[in-house]
Amino acid sequence: MRIVTVVGTRPQLIKAAALSPVLRERHVEILVDTGQHYDEALAGVFFRELGLAQPDVSLDAGSGSHAVQTAAILAGVEPVLLRERPDAVMVYGDTNSTLAGALAAAKLGIPVAHVEAGLRSFDRAMPEEINRVVADHLATWSFAPTQGAVENLAAEGIRAGVLLVGDLMQDLAARVGRDVRDPAVLAHLSDLPAGIAAALRPGSYLFATVHRADNRSPAAMDTWTRLLADLARPERPVLLALHPGTRAALAAAGLTLGPDILVTEPLGYRSSLALQLHAAAVVTDSGGIQREAAWLGTPCLVLRETTEWVETVRGPQSQSVLVGRDRAAARAAIDRLAPIGEAGRVAAATRAASFDLAPAGAATRISDALGVGVPAPPGRRRRAGAA
Repeated sequence: MRIVTVVGTRPQLIKAAALSPVLRERHVEILVDTGQHYDEALAGVFFRELGLAQPDVSLDAGSGSHAVQTAAILAGVEPVLLRERPDAVMVYGDTNSTLAGALAAAKLGIPVAHVEAGLRSFDRAMPEEINRVVADHLATWSFAPTQGAVENLAAEGIRAGVLLVGDLMQDLAARVGRDVRDPAVLAHLSDLPAGIAAALRPGSYLFATVHRADNRSPAAMDTWTRLLADLARPERPVLLALHPGTRAALAAAGLTLGPDILVTEPLGYRSSLALQLHAAAVVTDSGGIQREAAWLGTPCLVLRETTEWVETVRGPQSQSVLVGRDRAAARAAIDRLAPIGEAGRVAAATRAASFDLAPAGAATRISDALGVGVPAPPGRRRRAGAA
């Protein structure tokens, strides 16, 4: 099968790094990078670090409003599809690149394969939720990572072409995680400033990321910067890998971070995984990091009110908590899940020593499903509640 794969952001590059090598064993893949994440620290380093093939086409769409960015990607993808005449278009996740790739393909009558289909936060205020819903209803293959995602699709009348394949990111985390179990790795992370790396000890820091658009308003930033300052201590600082868009928004608002918050540029995949594994806890608004923390067994405070990865926050044994920007909730959660002191360091060391994540096998299932051929088209799907 001849497949055009559309990527554009860090999480999509991670997923493509897990799937693309397996896909190319039996299919022809044309990789299109939309340039939605165009910063070297955000995207360029991932091609080298993860061994991902260089894109066959780079659209350089760049930033802009949702309408401007989606339109630029649509205008760039369509000529590629007309020229390449693929049997299918592969899209990942929930970004504007996902939406544009799915729309361009569907309007040309090309089957769409959606990886991470069926995820729902049930919050239409999130642009990502809208992108997920639209891509799912255009998809011919809906590759669901969880049983909950399958059930969400069924509730919307989408049953044909739905396959439970597991999570591609688990495949990659299982592979790379074995290389970062030794805490000595912290002192040798090449993309972390030497002064910061030298100060890190297992269980003696919190790892944080903040990148979502709803966390970049002045009011939101004022709240979460105070929240991070509440959690930070001289003996247990917060290491914040700061998205360039968030950094610019902080500067424009004139906001500063507390003295015990160590700031670094966005990090490569291996460094991010190592820092999560050996942290006392993770604080993030990233869906990808939220589920990586769950696989690693690291407590996680999620700076969101809702999540599409509901499995990570369910059950009495869950170590992930939705705290939004509630400072009191964040303090209570960190005190319960990762109390400061020797216990936290011992917990981190024990977690790293026992880490043994099995791959999900998602890449092979997706490649095999594509090899079978095109399932029933979306137009033949039964509506929810139909007889």
